[in-house]
Amino acid sequence: MKISAALVKELRERTGAGMMECKKSLTENNGDIEAAIEAMRKSGQAKAAKKAGRIAAEGAIVIQQDDSNVAMVEINSETDFVSKGDDFKGFCNAVAATILAEKPTDLATLLATNLTGSEKSVEKSRQDLIAKIGENINVRRFVIVNKSDNNVGTYLHGIKIGVLTSLQNGKPDLARDIAMHIAASRPLCVSSDQVPADIVAKEKDIFTAQAVDSGKPAEIVEKMVGGRLNKFLREVSLLGQPFVKDTDKTIEKLLAEAGAKVTSFERFEVGEGIEKKTDNFVDEVMQQVQK
Repeated sequence: MKISAALVKELRERTGAGMMECKKSLTENNGDIEAAIEAMRKSGQAKAAKKAGRIAAEGAIVIQQDDSNVAMVEINSETDFVSKGDDFKGFCNAVAATILAEKPTDLATLLATNLTGSEKSVEKSRQDLIAKIGENINVRRFVIVNKSDNNVGTYLHGIKIGVLTSLQNGKPDLARDIAMHIAASRPLCVSSDQVPADIVAKEKDIFTAQAVDSGKPAEIVEKMVGGRLNKFLREVSLLGQPFVKDTDKTIEKLLAEAGAKVTSFERFEVGEGIEKKTDNFVDEVMQQVQK
């Protein structure tokens, strides 16, 4: 029986168990999620019943690096209080070290890998931590960036936002400044031509409807839509954004002056996309970089 990713995700959210354990249990129980939960509880892989369904949307971003690579990982907890505890911090640092040492290709491989400094897997260590602290803990995502010929800039805003920026040429301070800018300004991509087509189409439809409602002639409407769309593309692409430390200068101009080029970036924000209370971390970053 084929087990859908959505079903695995639902079981993982309800039990706090790893993806591999969830898929295995669903397969063994013919896709019956309630039977899978019961089986996992019996085997000790699931959390206690009272913990099922709890959302882990707090946590931390951790960045570690060695001579060759930089790793960034997001690990979630249920509460901010737990994310500041030594047990949670130790687990996060060990997971980041494991990523650097073993270079796993995906989350499932990482979870199956022995945690650095332990004979247990990352997944078993995660389950043990859940049992110890009484909260759901999830290793959500990670990325590894090879330094090679690029200058990798890193920036952490507390433990809530992390950015890695790969920069060709340019100095380390510039790479870090651009990473800080990305933390504050949330670009979708490096350049406007990289904005996903579905997002462009959606915005164009909105701008068209707004322009048509203005009652302007068709040729004016077309110009209005084009102008608004170009403005939108500048706002959501890194190169078109005003630099947070000098808003008279775009990132594109800043890079040109330094003879540098951003090849890629990764931005993680704790709990991004997960239902949780709203905290305006972006405003905090903006206040810091403009000091």
